[in-house]
Amino acid sequence: MSARHAPVESIDVGDIRVTYLPDGDASLSASAIFPAANDALWEAHRELFDDDGKLLMSLGGFLVESGDKKIIVDLGFGDMTVPFPPVDGEFRGGKLLTSLRQAGVEPGDVDVVFYTHMHLDHVGWTAQNGELTFPNARHVVGDGEFDFWQGVTDEGLAAVGPHPEAVQAPLVNRIESVADGALIATGVNVLASPGHTPGHCSAVISSGQERAIILGDVVHCPLQLADGDLRIIFDVDPDVAARTRDRIAAELEGDPTTIGADGHFSGSAFGRIVPASGRRWVDLAETSAR
Repeated sequence: MSARHAPVESIDVGDIRVTYLPDGDASLSASAIFPAANDALWEAHRELFDDDGKLLMSLGGFLVESGDKKIIVDLGFGDMTVPFPPVDGEFRGGKLLTSLRQAGVEPGDVDVVFYTHMHLDHVGWTAQNGELTFPNARHVVGDGEFDFWQGVTDEGLAAVGPHPEAVQAPLVNRIESVADGALIATGVNVLASPGHTPGHCSAVISSGQERAIILGDVVHCPLQLADGDLRIIFDVDPDVAARTRDRIAAELEGDPTTIGADGHFSGSAFGRIVPASGRRWVDLAETSAR
């Protein structure tokens, strides 16, 4: 069995430091969230499961330190444990601020919060009791994402989105929408990666000759990087999401020096795609040891 979630860990991308900030974990039925996958696939990858046979996913965000600027990419699930019967699962959060302080940063020190998208497991620490958790920060999201969730009327879709009072209301006068390619801070740019949600974006970190991509929910499981057609039920537009996965996986494969960063992987949050009878995700520590 894998650890329940990825640990606090840091990498340097040139002069920029990127730190994974775990908030907690989720345990879900693999067959419920990936209904087209066959059992043989999962049997070959039992390291992704807990002792009860549930697929494990980390929940968390990333701290990006560029010069004197501190950016958080995604805010985890929040301080709560919530069962999710539709996928026979449970989400457990609560550790993100502890992880942030372990990295030497207080909430008031954060300059920018960048949401890759606004699913509930990425906005959990947006506000507490109606007040923004990161009061001095710009709050930034991809074009169309915030407006999309304000217009959602479907109950099933709304159930996985940002809570209208707890998350959306505190952001109404603070949220900024940004376009593909926008500069968030020196060496930190927006990369449109739609499909999972309409305004989903990733973050590209560049410094010197080094580069990393914080993927957001382009993928939820490393096996999706090998098979772009392995689709999760939470994608709003599955066809667009599959094309986005293939595009970004091809980019990572084509430049093996580029590091991928994913907040849902239960091993290391950082890795690379290596050629091995197709695409294969390998934790960064393993690729560095070669």
